This record gives sequence, structure tokens and C-alpha cells, in this order.
Amino acid sequence: MSYEYPSTPDAAAASPSEFFVGGINRDSSEDRMELPSPLECSLKLKIPGSVPTLMNMLDCQILPLGFQYRIIGWDPEEQTTVFLPLNKDGREFVVLLNYSYLLLALTSAEMRWKLVMDVPNTSCTELVTFRGRFYAAFLHGEVCVIDPCSLEAASLMPSEPLCSSNYLIPSGNDELFLVEVIVPMGLTFNRFKCRVSRLDEKAGKWVVVRDLGDRVFFIGGQFGNVCCSSKELPDGCGVSGNSILFTFGPRNVTCTYKYGVHTGNEEDDLNWWRCVSENRVTIFYIKPENLTLDTEDI
Repeated sequence: MSYEYPSTPDAAAASPSEFFVGGINRDSSEDRMELPSPLECSLKLKIPGSVPTLMNMLDCQILPLGFQYRIIGWDPEEQTTVFLPLNKDGREFVVLLNYSYLLLALTSAEMRWKLVMDVPNTSCTELVTFRGRFYAAFLHGEVCVIDPCSLEAASLMPSEPLCSSNYLIPSGNDELFLVEVIVPMGLTFNRFKCRVSRLDEKAGKWVVVRDLGDRVFFIGGQFGNVCCSSKELPDGCGVSGNSILFTFGPRNVTCTYKYGVHTGNEEDDLNWWRCVSENRVTIFYIKPENLTLDTEDI
């Protein structure tokens, strides 16, 4: 727990800028000091560059700033955890943990993990929040919406399910998209074909779309799934709006995917998102917060 420790009102009037900001934790250091009785009236302060001191809490007003929780035994490389606040100050919340073949939920009201029922008995591949609810995609193409209060799950399957890998991409708090990817035999990357749908919340169904406007979807890889406007990308990077990029291509090289691409094969249906082979995009991972693109004509 993080707290501010201002002085009492009388002391604050004399020195209004004197605050201590820090956390309250169990002291497990070897040089820990025995606190005088009563324990609840004293606090050991550790300020960088100074010797730890004891402070009499009876002379202070404590203002809570927030809470910090740690999950023991959690590996962020293997499990996905999604946090959803239930009110504006974040004191009421629900955490959903994707652990192996299970979905576990932790609520601020109970502060204990419990199993989310009525979800497919298979691996969860995608877990996102959108407009106050959880959305999960599972292996073999199943999609569910999970209510954060009741933790009840309901199926939200496309009207014509595909045997596909599914990706969920929120576009801010405005729209939620589902990208279904059909992987051909041999896993030829540039032979993927995709279907893109937008969630119609009122109707409770997915609506197939052919145009993303100026949006660009980045799917997979180190950064997960990201949606942005093409106007936010550098000039000359080779990526235009209404396109999809998979960031996990061989040697970080990929092509943009657009709707209705002519493949040269007469038997190929044009009503899909397919690879545009005129140029290819190389993705450079420089820093976790930066994504750099380059193009090369082929």
C-alpha cells in the first residue's frame, strides 16, 4: 500500500509542503529495527540517501494513494492477466488470469482466486477488456464474453464459424474487432487469408467488415495486438490505412494484408483479406515501447 504522510493540521499550517510518500510493507531486512509499543503508532521510513528513521504516526494524517498486488509464481511470458476497474477510482476491480487451460478470477470484494465457469475446455489464446466486459478467444475458434460482476460467460461466435486462429483487437473504447485467420497447409505465411468482423453490442453478434478506414492492425508478436491510425505512423514507412500486419513473420519480415487482393489464381475467392506482395515490411524491435517499420520492394 502506498501512502502520503502529511503532518497534522496544526503542523501542516506551519510547514504545508512537508510530505512523506512511501509504502507500508513487512520489514524483512537483516538490519530491521524493533519498533516501540504500540506498533500501530510508529513507522520505519526509508528515504533514499538517508538513514532509516522511526516516525510517530500519532502526529500524522495518513492519506491512502493506492494498492499494489503481486501474483506469486506468475510468469508474464506464459500467462496473460487482464485488469478491469469497476469504478472510477479503481478500488473495486476484477482481475482475470489466463492460466493453462483455466480462466481464474480475482475480485476486490473477495480477494481470492476462483474458477470462471462455462468457458470452453481448451486453451485461451486471447483475453481483452472492452467497455467494461472481458472478451476471450479460445483454441479452435470459440469466442466468449464474460460479465465482470457475475463472472458468467456467454458464447459470442461468428454467424459462420471458421476453423481458424482468432485475434481480438479493441480500437480504443469505440469498437472491438475479431480477425479470423485461416492458415493453409504447410504454414506458408504469405498464403494466410483472413476475415474481419466488428462487434455489434446491441445485437450481440459479429458483423463482417471490408473496410477499416484509416486503421492499421498489428497482430501478434512481442507487442500483442495493437490498432492505430495510419496517420500516427511515420511518412514513408510503407504502411497505409485499411490494412493488417502480422508482426511474427519469418525473420520479422511480413507483408500487409488488404481486402479483395487479386492473387492471380482464378479459383481464389476475392472476399477475403490477403497478402499484398508488392512490398514487404521489416519490423525492428528496438525498445518495448517503440515499433520501427521499414519497407523493401520485391
